[in-house]
Amino acid sequence: MTWVKKLKREYSEGKRQLVAYRDSLRQLTDRDDESFLSPEHQKELAVVEGMIADMNYAIEWMRTGRQPNRRRGVDIRDAYKRSILMDMDLLPAAPPEQETRITIAQKQAAVRVLMMLSPRELECYLLHMSNGLSLAEIAKEMKVTKRSVQDYIDRAKTKVAQAI
Repeated sequence: MTWVKKLKREYSEGKRQLVAYRDSLRQLTDRDDESFLSPEHQKELAVVEGMIADMNYAIEWMRTGRQPNRRRGVDIRDAYKRSILMDMDLLPAAPPEQETRITIAQKQAAVRVLMMLSPRELECYLLHMSNGLSLAEIAKEMKVTKRSVQDYIDRAKTKVAQAI
């Protein structure tokens, strides 16, 4: 398990605990007796609800790699995916007799097309198309069914074809 998945799991667990605590506070304030509606309880409830909102924001940011609730801006270009795609160890080098020269514009176009794919689609597509692994080998490595791998590759091929 990667450190990002561990962090997301920890945040999700912390959020669950905060929600349980908020619900226990609401039970105190939902009663008809005015003595339970003290200003301290109201303030604490507001703080806990703010913490839950912050946790939701952080979890969404970690899940998508983009700042939540942003429609436009620098983050729309998926900087996290781009840094992964710029790692040249991801794609194997072609044998010298097959090596071709491509321009920077062509490289950028290829990166834009690959950035449209989901992480799973991208992984399956690259393992199958560039590394030549079979569906069974990819399924075993990713711990999913062979049919799921086929679906990811088919979706990736469709998206690549539409982008070209």
